[in-house]
Amino acid sequence: MPLMSTKVMFEKAMEGGYAIGAFNVNNMEIIQGIVEAAMEERAPLILQVSKGARKYANATYLRKMVEAAVEVSGLPIALHLDHGDSFELCKDCIDGGFSSVMIDGSALPYEENVALTKKVVEYAHAHNPYITVEGELGTLAGVEDEVSHEVSSYTRPEDVIDFVTRTGVDSLAIAIGTSHGAYKFKPEQCTRNEKGILVPPPLRFDILEAVSAKLPGFPIVLHGSSSVPQEFVQIINANGGKMPDAVGIPEDQLRKAAAMSVCKINIDSDLRLGCTAGIRKHFAEHPDHFDPRQYLSDARDNIKSVVKHKLVDVLGCAGKADEILEAYAKASK
Repeated sequence: MPLMSTKVMFEKAMEGGYAIGAFNVNNMEIIQGIVEAAMEERAPLILQVSKGARKYANATYLRKMVEAAVEVSGLPIALHLDHGDSFELCKDCIDGGFSSVMIDGSALPYEENVALTKKVVEYAHAHNPYITVEGELGTLAGVEDEVSHEVSSYTRPEDVIDFVTRTGVDSLAIAIGTSHGAYKFKPEQCTRNEKGILVPPPLRFDILEAVSAKLPGFPIVLHGSSSVPQEFVQIINANGGKMPDAVGIPEDQLRKAAAMSVCKINIDSDLRLGCTAGIRKHFAEHPDHFDPRQYLSDARDNIKSVVKHKLVDVLGCAGKADEILEAYAKASK
């Protein structure tokens, strides 16, 4: 079975009121943890690779491991470029077999963003009509790999029809208050609950509703949507880490977004936290261990646990793999 087009995934997600999890991958154990969780829950997946991941692991290694995941699992899996920052990078991924790419021109002046996004869309669709392109309007604060913005700017609903029409994008990432990284909000932006844990400001659902009204039935994407599980933060801090005031997006808000027009939700930091918590705890309990298979197994188990929870309780896409496979088979005839 080939890599899946997100077009069919998003159509079914829109019909069913759920979102597809887009999980960032950097090595074998991360891929295995994600895919094992999805196999048990019969869930579709988007495995996404950033510019930094390509630099770290080599683009060919990552693509081949994702292709192996498709073969092993039999699941509908798309391979997506996350935050492509140039036409050349997007072209290289399209030529290299990716089924989806993101061109992020959100930091550019509006007309330059339109022109760059349109150029990528035209190349992708000419190369293969099943390849999908994601664009972005609005910017997210925070740091993820080589993507960094100190301040955010919300998406302007009045721009979205023009942007989608002129660029021809297949999905649109918008900014409604999510943020990259494990430190998504400054303490002064938040309140604290009875346990002293930071509570972030709510997402701007009014913007999401306005965008959805202007683009009915169009796939919307949320970046920076990790929830920063506090149990992993505590394990990291208890075993030599130093992550004060790390806080993420409340999961009930993400579930609400998934039930609306959001078809793709990006998750990266939660995987990193689970991985790091597993490794730090393992070394604290087994200081004599030096075999990577020992401590990376714990990291992989944590990643699997995170993903299973997201698929079932947050994204709502558990059990949806077979309906997507059936729809894909019909569309391919």
